[in-house]
Amino acid sequence: MLRWLIPLLLISLLEFYSFQAVKTVIKSKWVLGIYLLLSLSVIVYITYFFLTHDRGSGQNKQSLFTVGLFLITFLPKIFITLILLGEDIYRLLAGCLNYFIGNNNSDYFFPQRRKFVSQIALSIAAIPFGSLLYGMTIGKYNFKVRKKTLYFSDLPDSFDGTTITQISDIHSGSFDDKEKIEYAIDLINEQQSDLVLFTGDIVNTHAKEMEPWIDTFKKIHNPKLGKYSVLGNHDYGEYFDWDSNEAKQQNFEAIKDLHRQINFDLLLNRNVTITKGNDSIKLVGVENWGRHFKKAGDLKLASKGLKKEDFKILMSHDPSHWDAEVQHHEDHYHLTLSGHTHGFQFGIEIPGWIKWSPVQYVYKQWAGLYENAGKYIYVNRGFGFHAYPGRVGIMPEITVIELKKG
Repeated sequence: MLRWLIPLLLISLLEFYSFQAVKTVIKSKWVLGIYLLLSLSVIVYITYFFLTHDRGSGQNKQSLFTVGLFLITFLPKIFITLILLGEDIYRLLAGCLNYFIGNNNSDYFFPQRRKFVSQIALSIAAIPFGSLLYGMTIGKYNFKVRKKTLYFSDLPDSFDGTTITQISDIHSGSFDDKEKIEYAIDLINEQQSDLVLFTGDIVNTHAKEMEPWIDTFKKIHNPKLGKYSVLGNHDYGEYFDWDSNEAKQQNFEAIKDLHRQINFDLLLNRNVTITKGNDSIKLVGVENWGRHFKKAGDLKLASKGLKKEDFKILMSHDPSHWDAEVQHHEDHYHLTLSGHTHGFQFGIEIPGWIKWSPVQYVYKQWAGLYENAGKYIYVNRGFGFHAYPGRVGIMPEITVIELKKG
């Protein structure tokens, strides 16, 4: 019972101050009545969902909608509450001061709530409300093509100018707009890259989530050098209470087969040789390796038969792998491609000025390009979305990397 008491008190506090702000600015009883009805309806719906939802059933469209509704409802109210709570502290201090110095000409101990403070609170609350609403309606499909050129002195001559398109974190179970996804596939194909790489998380939990989208993703063009993929942490079915180990394994096998169905060669702790002209490079794919998530990746096994002087591109879903093992590895992995972080789907990015997201306090490499001693990692911001059904400031990404000799 105690675990429900604190959330109940917090929600009551948020609702009290939010209503105070609205009531101070708006005098119409009809508008206030509608506001109260909507607030109560949202609270009832969210409460019912959390009481009845099986948290072991994995992420689905209803849970995504509920998380979005929760954030868009209560995050703005937190700002309102903080501002009006600050005003109440001021009112309390002013009332005490007036009382003790005998300067209270009002019938009330508290000075009246000031309308302009409520207006400021509502104006500030409109910023997160509008941002979250934008992220849930437009931002989540606002695909950006980001291009980088990387120079390597030991790049084989035939690969000078080779282009790679990387996508990551599809999370097909979250999609709800076929036209937008087809537009993104067209963007991928417009790049006409020599190699297409997918760095994991094809679903949220279940293989069946991808079934409506197989024909769409099969449209990704087959480039000269091929299409390859690895698994992400969500592809192992770790976030679902399975009836049996057999059911979990069947789902896992079905997820691996999805890569075949969309014409990607899935690399499970193995490497392949990519040949162009008279030269070759090595593409290494590990299973998921994460500090906080599934650790099935085996870099030693995946690199079996490779030499230190080989030019290597590593696909590893979780960028913490690069930070922990790859960047200082004696075998020199020239370029690592990762995803996983989604850039938290929330942050501020102004090229050349600022790049910030809360996820940077968890992952050192969380979005974009990083370098150490001539070794690079690129962390894709993700193709899809998960948990919060939107993106604010950190947009879905299609990465194009050009390899240059130099």
